[in-house]
Amino acid sequence: MGKPLLAVGIDPGSWRTRCVICRIDHEQLRLIGFGESCSRGWAKGRVADQDTVSQSIVEAVREAESMARVQVESAVVGIGGAAIEGANSRGIYEFGRPREVEPADLGYAADRATRIRLQEDRLLLQVCPQDFIVDGRAGYRNPKGIRCSRIEANIHVITAAVQEHQFLLSALHQAHLAAEETIFEGMAAAYAATLPDDRCRGLAVVDIGDQSTEVVVYDGEAMIGASSLPIGGERFTKDVAVCLCTSFEDAAHLKEEYGCAILGLTSDNSLIELPSAEGRPPREATRRQLNEVLEARAEELFRYIRWELARTGMEQSLLEGVVLAGGGALLNGMCDVAEKELNCQTRNGLAVGIEDWPEYLDTPAWTVAAGLAMYSARLKLRRDLRRKAPGLAGLVLR
Repeated sequence: MGKPLLAVGIDPGSWRTRCVICRIDHEQLRLIGFGESCSRGWAKGRVADQDTVSQSIVEAVREAESMARVQVESAVVGIGGAAIEGANSRGIYEFGRPREVEPADLGYAADRATRIRLQEDRLLLQVCPQDFIVDGRAGYRNPKGIRCSRIEANIHVITAAVQEHQFLLSALHQAHLAAEETIFEGMAAAYAATLPDDRCRGLAVVDIGDQSTEVVVYDGEAMIGASSLPIGGERFTKDVAVCLCTSFEDAAHLKEEYGCAILGLTSDNSLIELPSAEGRPPREATRRQLNEVLEARAEELFRYIRWELARTGMEQSLLEGVVLAGGGALLNGMCDVAEKELNCQTRNGLAVGIEDWPEYLDTPAWTVAAGLAMYSARLKLRRDLRRKAPGLAGLVLR
């Protein structure tokens, strides 16, 4: 038997680092290993210590390798946080005389749209085609073969901070791994937990991490917005620690064990014991006190998300609602707060399309890592298809 074709995704979150290893069998993706470790070396969504970030990656990858009984050489890695920005752009291609549109023309128009003037400290991370305008008529997804004299390509570009991107790649290389590609984490979550038909009817994916929240918005299957908000699960925990006068670690335990992001879903009048410093008598608080803190912060988060939706013109147009991913989505009541603030249906985003995916991983916390592995598989299948049939590659896998 030859060497197995592996698809590997690494999600270097600021709270947990996760690795997913899949094997590609006849274009079917099958999970063979996974691992996670405590993340270290992050501050406010940025790499603060490259060595410790690299060590967290090594620990997660080794655990996954041990389970899969393979050795990983490369992976698709996720990036998010304050380093990310999204913007729309347009490229124009004048033919000079009417003729039929060829595939190369579409590529050239999209390429012109990517020629935006970036600041020196930013790089182009992803290019997401939206649609084309043909002789002033908008809304064409693939105008190949149409006779015209001018086409315009609308795209959404995602950019990243050069320094943050380089720090992340250096941490990966320090772990003796090559980067197949770096992907915006919100986009990876959407790739794992949503289908093209869902995105076509209008949908937003919200990836709630520890130190930031990533948002991507789709309409007509095209990405029309990508952004990162500096609010995550860590902010919830800090609020609990301050209001209940506990340590950060104790506040995290209280949030996970008893917390709810909306009042009324739990027995709010029941008492919970608060950890006290050594030598101090135990204290008590009502569950309502804890949940009031969490509800206020959750409402603030989703108000920011509502403003992002309004900026893209999709505030009242998400027919498929909102999908929540990331460890922050595990807090009880988050879907309820989202529905109340955003006025649309909300569900947890779970990875679909990977065989042998265990129930243990069937949570929003693993969605990004799954999406990164699925994207790795897509890259390898496209590469393999081009070797076998170069002329068909662009038609079969786009």
